[in-house]
Amino acid sequence: MQIKNAENLNPLKLQQEVDKGGKLVHFEWTVSLIVVTFRRRSQATLIRAGEQAAAKSFPYTLISLLFGWWGFPRGPRETIRSIRTNLRGGIDVTDEVMAVMAGYMLYEEVNAQKSI
Repeated sequence: MQIKNAENLNPLKLQQEVDKGGKLVHFEWTVSLIVVTFRRRSQATLIRAGEQAAAKSFPYTLISLLFGWWGFPRGPRETIRSIRTNLRGGIDVTDEVMAVMAGYMLYEEVNAQKSI
């Protein structure tokens, strides 16, 4: 699992960032192609303590503003939903990602004990 803004952090360091007040979020973006509208989520992004999520969501919000409106009938509605989600700080997935990381660390620990 790749986490944007968390390159070179192992699971333990990531947990320390979360303990300091960081969170992991998805941002949304919308693109419309006249009769088809796509609303998608970004990869998980680490928002460190003290950082503003709105700054990290800017590229996704800009994509939605430029390319989301043009679909009929869902383009405007989905674009507004994406922008609203991003302005509210994204979708918090910290608990889910940290649960996966905890499972991964437990798996690695069990495999290390088996090889001894």
